[in-house]
Amino acid sequence: MKKIKLGFIPLTDCAPLVMAREKGLFEKYQLDVELVKEVSWANIRDKVAAGTLDGAQMLATMPIAATLGVGGPVIPMLSAMVMSLNGNAITISNKLFEQIRTIDRSCLTENPIMATGLKKVIESQKMAGKSKLRFAIVFPTSTHNYELRYWLASAGIDPDNDIELLVIPPQQMVDNLASGNIDGFCVGDPWNGLAVQQGLGHTLITKYEIWNNSPEKVFAVTQDWAEQNQETHKSILKALLEATKWLDADIANRQQTAHILSKEAYVNTNVDVIELSMTGTFQYDQESALVTMADFNVFHRYSANFPWRSQAVWWISQMIRWGHIREIFSIHEAVKAIYRPDIYRSAIDELGEIAPDGDYKTEGGHSGIWRLETENGPLTMGPDIFFDAKVYNAEDLADYLLSFDIQHPVIDVPRLRKN
Repeated sequence: MKKIKLGFIPLTDCAPLVMAREKGLFEKYQLDVELVKEVSWANIRDKVAAGTLDGAQMLATMPIAATLGVGGPVIPMLSAMVMSLNGNAITISNKLFEQIRTIDRSCLTENPIMATGLKKVIESQKMAGKSKLRFAIVFPTSTHNYELRYWLASAGIDPDNDIELLVIPPQQMVDNLASGNIDGFCVGDPWNGLAVQQGLGHTLITKYEIWNNSPEKVFAVTQDWAEQNQETHKSILKALLEATKWLDADIANRQQTAHILSKEAYVNTNVDVIELSMTGTFQYDQESALVTMADFNVFHRYSANFPWRSQAVWWISQMIRWGHIREIFSIHEAVKAIYRPDIYRSAIDELGEIAPDGDYKTEGGHSGIWRLETENGPLTMGPDIFFDAKVYNAEDLADYLLSFDIQHPVIDVPRLRKN
């Protein structure tokens, strides 16, 4: 199979797919690739499931949710490559920001900003009999949903009862904030930056600050497609790996990419906004100076492309935490079928690249750059801390869930082994 269609959503982190095409990397591996811009993540999922798309950029949670039937029908999918880390943020309207500043100015000086001030606003509005605040996410089982919930819950906010959650496509977030239809959102860039640039809102916290260098977008296909097109799949992964490596090689490459992404065929928005996050700068609001955040978007550094099964288990832990999974199943066996480091290793071996030896790692224990030893040499890894200082080990998932007072006895939560 050589002629293929791959789907993407107009976001900054569709860059690996776009640049693999623009730099001739797909052609290098004898692939005739058509990139198809979709309007929603539901479209992406459904078209990959139906075979209209051969594969696509997906949220790191999507192949997990699809395979487990969370929020929809069971569609066995897999991912053998992470395309990007970080890239999201939580942004609120000017009105809500002023409400928080009025009720507790001090909470807005924290670094990172916690949800404690928002909690006070919610309690105040509840006592006054006012309607709930409305926050938007991009997909019911998105990374954004679980990141927003994690941040809110840290301050005692119940996302299912204290606020109203809506699903809105990424490119419609800013318009909905401007119209007052929503009070805030969690979305990927450039839409946070655009809201700030247009003076419509304030960004409170980024995905990087919530969980340093956590997976955001993956390349995913159905399990049937992967089985039937093994060599084509590996060729796509090799082209994407070269694209991610190029993206992280030089700041000039990021600037060139920003100009290409701004075109109508791709993200179709102001190049200056795209360039901010692509080049490692970020602006929380118009009153603030630009902040250097070199890891706002990571495409290749820190072994970013490796599909850690431990991270897939973390996403599952959040699905369990919020009651989105209630059926009995073996987490270990499910993750083994969905996140496929074995396919990744097979692809990059042909490029002479190094991959981690194991499939699991502890998250939350590294506040700076660290070194991971492998049989083929050391790998430089990035910080992985959570904003609440929790340390998570996939082998102890049951204990981790209990730290949130979450008990689901109907679910098989085994002590996972690294191999």
